[in-house]
Amino acid sequence: MNAEILSIGTELLLGEIVDTNARDIARALRQIGVNLYIKTTVGDNRERIVQALQAALSRSDVVITTGGLGPTVDDMTREAVAAATQQPLQLREDLIADVGALFKRLGREMGQNNLRQAYLPVGAIVVHNPVGTAPAFIVEAASGIVISLPGVPREMKYLLSHDVLPYLQRRSETPSALIKAVVLHTVGVGESHIDVLIADFETMSNPTVGLAAHEGETDVRVTAKAPNEAEADRLLAPVVAEIKRRLGDAIFGQDEDTLAQVIMNLLQQNRLKVVVARTAIAEAAFAGWEALWQAGFFRWLSVPAGQMTATTETDARTLAQQAAGEGYFGLALTGVPGGGRFPEPGEQPGVTFLALVADTTPIVTTLPFNGNDEVSHGWIARSALNAVRLRLLRADNIQLADC
Repeated sequence: MNAEILSIGTELLLGEIVDTNARDIARALRQIGVNLYIKTTVGDNRERIVQALQAALSRSDVVITTGGLGPTVDDMTREAVAAATQQPLQLREDLIADVGALFKRLGREMGQNNLRQAYLPVGAIVVHNPVGTAPAFIVEAASGIVISLPGVPREMKYLLSHDVLPYLQRRSETPSALIKAVVLHTVGVGESHIDVLIADFETMSNPTVGLAAHEGETDVRVTAKAPNEAEADRLLAPVVAEIKRRLGDAIFGQDEDTLAQVIMNLLQQNRLKVVVARTAIAEAAFAGWEALWQAGFFRWLSVPAGQMTATTETDARTLAQQAAGEGYFGLALTGVPGGGRFPEPGEQPGVTFLALVADTTPIVTTLPFNGNDEVSHGWIARSALNAVRLRLLRADNIQLADC
């Protein structure tokens, strides 16, 4: 069964709210093995909603809409579904009673505009909404199935789990299935390089393998479709194992792991902390690592005023040695400012020197970026912390430098 999601609401198009409904529906469909290939967002315009519905029905078995079921003039989903499926609207007396009963329980008087919510396409299956005022509905038309859910996330999630997913499982012509994904998180390796290393896996059909780049990190997603979780695990295991072998230490975690949490766990296991000296990067660049600071695993070195202008590799090495001590890594960042990670035309790129003292031989790395922009700082901070992670992975016999 192939499904599409149609999110309705001008507020979504304008970026006023984030479409969490589409995300939650997508995750739910994955759990019951329903294929999802397209998600569309359309504003509160009847004709455009109709066009979007007709296009979706021409290529998918099921279209799930969210939003536009309220009582106001700009709630147009009912009218649009009726037009797209050629099923005229009909006033449902049973829904008038349902909506009226809800308002009575709330101690409020039902307005005349709420009667709009009692109109549904002829033949529609009512999905009663015990947690809100907007009845949902399902239209089984010759062109396909349209399932219309409220846009309020709490109501949508309730009706999705209690009514829609069981309905789709009953309607599916294929045996019950699920789609399970394993996400491997990498750092310090570009998306294009990972693509070269695992390109043969990216052409597979089951499991499928895809890449998603983030700032300084790339995710490798391995997804399998199977009748049950045990069979999905059997399909995933050899592919995940081989990708891990090929990418090695570039993989820092899996699924819900974060780089900060992984580093914190490694520091805790090795009874180590990190002292950071910096002249080339703002403290704000490490804003994403609050958990490490709050847990006491990181602290700043107070750099003397005379060293705040340090810009060389030697300076970085000296600062790292000053920061290192018993039970501490010394991590230092110095550099020559430039136009950022992606300099504007005519700007000179900067350079950052990263020094890490974990034993008697400091590790010094040159990072080909340095600037005042947020992207540059994020890349520098992530590269620095990844250097700590890689050193900790080889931390069997760390002898820290004397302060």
